[in-house]
This record gives sequence, structure tokens and C-alpha cells, in this order.
Amino acid sequence: MRLVFFKSQSQQHQQTHPVSVVICARDEAENLANNLPGILAQEYPTTHEIIVVNDNSFDESKYLLEELKKSFKQLNVIELTQEAKMIPGKKFPLAIGIKSARYEIVLLSDADCLPATKNWINSMQSTFTNNTEIVLGYSPFQRERGLLNKLIRFECFFTAMQYLSYALAGIPYMGVGRNLSYKKSLFLKQKGFSAHNNIPGGDDDLFINAVANKKNTAININPESFTITKPAKTWEKWIRQKNRHYTTSKYYKRIHKFLLGLFAMSHFLFYTLMVLSMLFYSWKLSLIVYFTRAIFQMLIYSKSMIRLKENDLIPFIPLLDLWMFIYYLIFAPALIKKPLQTWK
Repeated sequence: MRLVFFKSQSQQHQQTHPVSVVICARDEAENLANNLPGILAQEYPTTHEIIVVNDNSFDESKYLLEELKKSFKQLNVIELTQEAKMIPGKKFPLAIGIKSARYEIVLLSDADCLPATKNWINSMQSTFTNNTEIVLGYSPFQRERGLLNKLIRFECFFTAMQYLSYALAGIPYMGVGRNLSYKKSLFLKQKGFSAHNNIPGGDDDLFINAVANKKNTAININPESFTITKPAKTWEKWIRQKNRHYTTSKYYKRIHKFLLGLFAMSHFLFYTLMVLSMLFYSWKLSLIVYFTRAIFQMLIYSKSMIRLKENDLIPFIPLLDLWMFIYYLIFAPALIKKPLQTWK
């Protein structure tokens, strides 16, 4: 409900800050060719730079970036040619990019993301105030046909509805690296990712989990601030991605694990106990409880979907909510699995 009733504070004399955009890429020549021009062509009047860390790529990324640099002077390319020992995943190249940033405000995205508008940089940086150190953005998946696409987009929306609402409640616990901004000084004060360098994932959620609090964190759900991400095309690829993401949640703070676990358990048990009560108690009372919940859920989810521009999912809310029951069964084992040692 906090997301539904959230009102962004309008700033009459909006300040513009110098911004460093940081993107890490490994063998992402195709995505860089498709998406990087949209970042380089941002309409932002104040000083900014685009840093691309090319992490040991074997494809044509190096030559593509060299050609783009000829036309866009704000592009700064960092070529990494050796793997970081004992630091698996994306954290080493990302840390290099952030430490190389010239400006205090760092804006993060991925090579497979495209800003929804030419005002992405301007919108995200406008959220910063004197007390703000972190801005959580939204990065929906590209709308396509098919059942898998709807499930991927709903899961993305569902996760965003949680982490954005928790931030509004003063309990921020994660952000998504596809659209995330924070101050370089905060990163250096935290000594980067040193607290969890041994874990391949978590460059976004574990870092935010460690440094975010109710005073230094803000959200931006202005559609101009969105970045659009390419969704997985196959079930296998999507399941592999989600398994990789969930292996980091076990390292969250205890209060966050408790609250998120409690919510997931209540969601899962609702359908389990509903079926049992229909079989062994009263199907009429069970349906009354179900439809009462469904009415409130439709109101909250639909209004949240409208705010996050996921309107086409509204008719499917009851089925998508039921899908989350199956979703928990599929991905629960990821919580105890050992993380993979690569980020690509």
C-alpha cells in the first residue's frame, strides 16, 4: 500500500549534479551496440560521463567501444585483461568502474538495459537531496508475447513492489543493479564490496542491504527513470538467472530475512490451508476468505501495476498470484545452494 500512495516530492528549484554512469560488460558486443547509444545520447545539461568496464571480453566489444568513443567524448572505456584472483563475479570490474568515476553521484545499469527515455540520468539524479545517498530505481523487463514473458515481468514487478515499499517503510533491504544510484563516498566508506567479495553475486542487493537506512534511501518510480531490460527467452535460462540471484538472499540482515520469509510463508500457506479447509472444514467460508483477500489484492496490485506501467498484467493478477505458490516451490532450493563462481 505504501507504493500505491507514494507521492514524490516536487522540487521547485531542482538541482543538477555531475553524474558518472557505470556499466560492466563481458562479451556483450551485441547488447552494447543496441543499448549503449541510448545511454550516450541522454539529454542531460550538466557534466556527466559514461564508464564502460570491458571485463575480459573475447568478442568484438573492444573495437565497438573504440568506434563509439570517437563520436562520444563522454565515453570512458576501461579495459580489463586479467581475472581478479579470489574475487569471483562482477564485483571487481564494477569496483574498478566506481573508483574510476570522476563524480560523486554514480548511476549503475547493465549492458542489456536501455533507458526508457532520454531523461533517465536527469530523473534519477533529481531524487538526490542533501540527506540522500541511495536512489532505488525500477527496471522492468521488455514486454513480449508468451506466458514466460508475463511470468518474468510479474516476478520483477512483485520484487519491486516489495523492495520499494520496504524502502518507503524505512526498512530498505535491496536494490537492483540494472537501475541503481548511490554516492561514491558511500561506496568508499563501506570499502566497496570487501565484506562479501567471496560471493559472486550481491553487488547490488548485498551492498544496499549493508548501507541503506531509512534516512539515506529514496525511490524513483517516475517512468522517465526506468530502464528496460531484455528478458530471458527460455525457461532454462530464466531459472538459472533466478537461482543465481537467490543464492545471495541468505546473507541479508536477520530482520530482512525474517520479514521476507514471513511474507513468503504466509503467501505459500494461504493456498495450502485454503485447500485443506475446503476439504475438511467449510468450502463456503474458505471461498469467502479467498475472495475477500482477492478484492484487496486486486486493488493494491492493479494500482501498483499502473504506477509501474505494467497495466497489461492486471487481468491476470489472480492467476499470477497463484503462480507464486509454484514459484516458491521451484526456487526455495536456491536459498541453500552454493553460489556459482561466475557472473556470465
